[in-house]
Amino acid sequence: MPMPRLPNDAVPSLQSPCVRNCCLDENNICLGCGRSLDEIVQWHQASVEQRTLILERAAQRRRR
Repeated sequence: MPMPRLPNDAVPSLQSPCVRNCCLDENNICLGCGRSLDEIVQWHQASVEQRTLILERAAQRRRR
């Protein structure tokens, strides 16, 4: 028997990178996770592809 299809809202997604150390710098970048304020606000509505890009940009910021 084939597996049933999951509704779109049940598709696994990427977890938030939030580390509960929320403090924005002068450029509105979180010192805890590296996301911009706009990226934090957009997270819950973002697709998996958008979340992947946000995570990549945040990782680059944290390395700086």
